[in-house]
Amino acid sequence: MNKSPNSQPQVGRRLDRLESRAKVTGTADYTHNVELPRMLHAKIVRSTQAHARILSIDTSTAAGTPGVFKVVTAQDVLKLIPDPHYGPAFHDQPILAIEKVRHIGEPVAVVLASDVHVAEAAAGLVNVEYESLPAVFDEVEAATSNDVLVHDVLKPAGTFPDLKHLAGRKATNVALDYRLRHGDVEKAFAEAHQVFDHTFRTQQVMHVPLEPMISIGEPTDRGIVLHTASQSPSFVRLEIARLLGWPENRVQVKTRLLGGGFGAKLYIKLEALAAALALIARRPVRVALTMEEQFYTTTKHATTFRIRSAVDASGRIIGRHCEVYWNGGAYADIGPRVTQKSGFTAGGPYDIANLNIDSYQVYTNLPPAGAFRGFGITQVVWGYESQADLIAREIGMDPVKFRRLNLLEDGRPHGTGTVMKDAALGLVLDRVASRMDWHKPIERGSGNVRRGRGIGLGFKAMVAPTTSVATITIGGDGSCTLLISTVDMGQGSDTAMAIVAADVLGLRAEDIRVVHPDTDVTPYDMATLGSRSTFSMGNAVKLAAQDLLQKLRGLADEVGISFEGIEGVSRLLKKKFGMQAGTVIGTGSFIPSYQSPDSDGRSPDITPNWMVGGTGVELEVDVETGHFRLLRMENVVDCGTPLNPKVVDTQISGAAIMQLGATYLEKMEFDAEGQLRNASFSEYKIPGILDYPAQLACEAVESQQGTGAYGAKGIGESGCFGVASAIAEAIQDAVGVRIMSLPITPEAVFRALCEKRGEPLAA
Repeated sequence: MNKSPNSQPQVGRRLDRLESRAKVTGTADYTHNVELPRMLHAKIVRSTQAHARILSIDTSTAAGTPGVFKVVTAQDVLKLIPDPHYGPAFHDQPILAIEKVRHIGEPVAVVLASDVHVAEAAAGLVNVEYESLPAVFDEVEAATSNDVLVHDVLKPAGTFPDLKHLAGRKATNVALDYRLRHGDVEKAFAEAHQVFDHTFRTQQVMHVPLEPMISIGEPTDRGIVLHTASQSPSFVRLEIARLLGWPENRVQVKTRLLGGGFGAKLYIKLEALAAALALIARRPVRVALTMEEQFYTTTKHATTFRIRSAVDASGRIIGRHCEVYWNGGAYADIGPRVTQKSGFTAGGPYDIANLNIDSYQVYTNLPPAGAFRGFGITQVVWGYESQADLIAREIGMDPVKFRRLNLLEDGRPHGTGTVMKDAALGLVLDRVASRMDWHKPIERGSGNVRRGRGIGLGFKAMVAPTTSVATITIGGDGSCTLLISTVDMGQGSDTAMAIVAADVLGLRAEDIRVVHPDTDVTPYDMATLGSRSTFSMGNAVKLAAQDLLQKLRGLADEVGISFEGIEGVSRLLKKKFGMQAGTVIGTGSFIPSYQSPDSDGRSPDITPNWMVGGTGVELEVDVETGHFRLLRMENVVDCGTPLNPKVVDTQISGAAIMQLGATYLEKMEFDAEGQLRNASFSEYKIPGILDYPAQLACEAVESQQGTGAYGAKGIGESGCFGVASAIAEAIQDAVGVRIMSLPITPEAVFRALCEKRGEPLAA
């Protein structure tokens, strides 16, 4: 028997990840390792135009290249799939461009060959003739443009309950406009002691998973198998079956460990193309992107955020109006959900009696934007926390005290109408301040190097509604196998789910085998995104394990013996089946509560829980060059009960370090024609070990999520919320200049210092 009966609680153990040995010894199973007989390699021919009609595609030279199997265009796809458009929010993205391209880098044709190098060389021989069209790249300009329309017609997908209201604004580039109306904002501004009006901007960045995207289509006698590095295998099966007009059980989707995802591998990315190519070729086809190609596949939304606040004489925010424009690029992907969910909290974690929010998802002629770690929250926190510091400075109040004065307390309704519960906002703020020794003055530096510090606080509503299902089996020898469609992409979900199941069953987590997603085997899970798995799948796993125990007790009653826990299962099954054999299955389903917002964007239940994160930084700035260096960063979160504190620590720090990249290093640089100029690691820099602060620490506060499994909730994103605004405030604290757009580069700081001295530099 493989099990190791254990009476010690598993929740709270500092446990190495179950797959850690396989990863460090190079035996971990990734999709890139899949090799299939007769497999072809695909290389994509991409658009060189941001917005253009396709006049002709000449594939003759490429098709005649020795070793090329076939060159595929949209005309070949249309013979197989009459309407080859996909997307989780709108069915707006074609598998290959049809008649028109909408961004540089869009797939136009594909070369198939047995040798990947032959396919790559031949892809350069495909000649596409275009008629250029006017293009639009800025989100605010696109939102008001009537001349340049990225899409003439929009077809809402209608897949998810929270997006069923989608329609888009006709004859505009606005795919979704979320609108919140709470109280009387105009009256609040009329009565304000002071009014603050600021605009903040963020840039388009890329997820940069170190395992590039890959999907392999494998035709079979009964349908197709997709081996794919995906965060949402259940959705992929559903969407591919819809495209093909097949029953879902003819589509099998298998995932393995992922080398990072951060939202880049959600919903359909390469899977529809891999399926179409495999069915056209009638052979397995491998579509594997280079790192450069990922920049053209999905990105993080650039934003323009105007925030106006009315403040009374005591420093309380009595009214706020937020306008957020999200640059969604050429295809909506899941951008409308990002726009809505982050729109809920764009006013900040503050008790504001009068609040208006307008949040617009806008099409442009740039690569599409979708989910990204933080799900839009980092962009709005950057805005509302930067303004919190600016207000505090203007009214002469300590920034921590200002936040404390306005903070939303548990039991109070948020602007949406949903009451705050189990959200340790005050505790997180206090712990950040305490860890930063906020009450003590800091050494300000001297000469050319000056020091400053800042604090940022953010919160996030979890995605809902969603569904998670888990099953757990116990075999004749008493060993347990957990079947879930949650994808472990480095966040440690396999280990966390094993901990939950083991705690219920009285086993060690190491003795639970977790099966990786295979839609023929593992039950439905909406997707692995938005820090939802610990809460949603954690509850499903706990219910499944409890169901298993209940069934074993029932079986003991049936055969007339006492139930002795997992240790007695072999005896129980021998009594039932006459030998040590058989399988008992426990099942658990979890659907968190949710109520759609009304016409004013309000709802008594927009989320099943709130995630909270705060950051404090101390840095020094060289006043002669604008260069700055982080000396210290403290990250504090509320994740409820830490299931595995060892992984929680790395998740907090990992999220914060990732946000450092978006704060002062990363920016996708587009020229005036929409051409990306830095799509490589030599030109697009993410944080390396030398970019870490000298002192980096984290903490999960003592809290409980009342509705979570063992009081737990998600942790993958909370560490990134407050980073950017804290750095901007620390720079102002050090040298007196405020940066309003990300990234905060040394050049931006230097320009601001010159401006402050009355010596502005030329643009």
